[in-house]
Amino acid sequence: MATPIMMPKQGQSVETCILTEWHKEKGEHVKEGDILFTYETDKASFDYEAEEEGILLEKFYQDGDEVPVLTNIAVLGEEGEPVGEFSPHEGVEGAKPEAEEKAPAEEKQEKHIEEPKRETTPEPEAAPEPETTRPEGKTAISPRAKKMAEQNRVLYQNLKGSGPYGRIIERDIRQAIQEGQKATSLAYQKAEESGAVASKEGTGIGGRVTDKDLTDRVYREDYEVRKLTNVRKLIASSMHASLQNSAQLTHHTSADARNILQLRKTIKAKKEEGLTPNITLNDMVCYAVIRALKKHPDANAHFGEDHIKAFNKVHLGFAVDTDRGLMVPVVRNADDLTLEGLSNQMKALSDRCKQGDIDPELIASEAGSFTVSNLGAYGVEMFTPVLNLPQVGILGVNTIINRPADLGNGAFGFIPYIGLSLTYDHRAIDGGPASLFLKTIKEEIETFETNI
Repeated sequence: MATPIMMPKQGQSVETCILTEWHKEKGEHVKEGDILFTYETDKASFDYEAEEEGILLEKFYQDGDEVPVLTNIAVLGEEGEPVGEFSPHEGVEGAKPEAEEKAPAEEKQEKHIEEPKRETTPEPEAAPEPETTRPEGKTAISPRAKKMAEQNRVLYQNLKGSGPYGRIIERDIRQAIQEGQKATSLAYQKAEESGAVASKEGTGIGGRVTDKDLTDRVYREDYEVRKLTNVRKLIASSMHASLQNSAQLTHHTSADARNILQLRKTIKAKKEEGLTPNITLNDMVCYAVIRALKKHPDANAHFGEDHIKAFNKVHLGFAVDTDRGLMVPVVRNADDLTLEGLSNQMKALSDRCKQGDIDPELIASEAGSFTVSNLGAYGVEMFTPVLNLPQVGILGVNTIINRPADLGNGAFGFIPYIGLSLTYDHRAIDGGPASLFLKTIKEEIETFETNI
């Protein structure tokens, strides 16, 4: 019996996912536990494992498509079973073959000549992993797309890929074929050997690119257009909405860092002896922020259209830089943790963000009540952090700088200061309370104590 495969739902706040890559082809036999496809939410990536055995009868979406959760994307079953009833596309009577959905009739005819018709017994091997086919590493193309380009002499180096992260996939080659973007045998050979590209439209018969139309890659435009990833689109939208829909103001100050630097030195010495975990300066600052938030609950809140949600517990978000973009995981009930417990949870969440398997519910902006963003490791002396709406506050932590100060008894010297930048929503907090809150964070850092 045919069984539909649905796009999984990862967390209550996730409405759509990007189908990153299929690992099985239509007509291929799938075993239980095989990875069928890879998909991603706005922050994390997941592999979907087949829950039963069967033939992949139909795929309703292709690589790079954005798919609503709990929508049928494919059908597994026995050969010959009807699949039209499972199609998510309105007005479809029965399933359309994948090639028919992607190419016009004349292209199908060309494809029929150039590619052998798939037999009922599929190839046993799964689709290869993505690869970069040019030595320069600038043209990402799938193996199937490259094979089709070679068969049709399409200079794919000029194409803009529509696959994940700008990767060239089969439908890009099909479109190029339809538009007549072919090259002569000599031109294609030269392009492959030297990396030359077509500098203009082909001047050959039927618009084909000839060797005279090629130019060295060095003299192309000195830029490349990169398609925005889903993650970058969401980050951009979130940042724009934050600045557009709130009244943000930033106060700057600095705290004497001698105390936490000495504690860090002590902790490092004990760590080398195996007596304590590796607690960082950022862990200490976050712990100080939590204690300050307990004294200033107005900053531990969300702002709504006609209300303010004040939290009794501190759910601390902290910024993590990953290969997929900025993520802000949340330590729930952070005020219940010791310094060591906070440090352990922050490290665990940071690792999961970098691995791409973080729970989407833990990186939703609504999950946190306050956020800390630390750019000190990058040497940033001062910056204006952007609110993670609907939160009413975010603390930016800057690098430590030695500054001249009065040491007492008429002596002057240099003292290490750590910069602090508090951005708050002026709709929810006035300047006076915000300044007092920032002052309390400063005091908590300067008087920091621990029993480690």
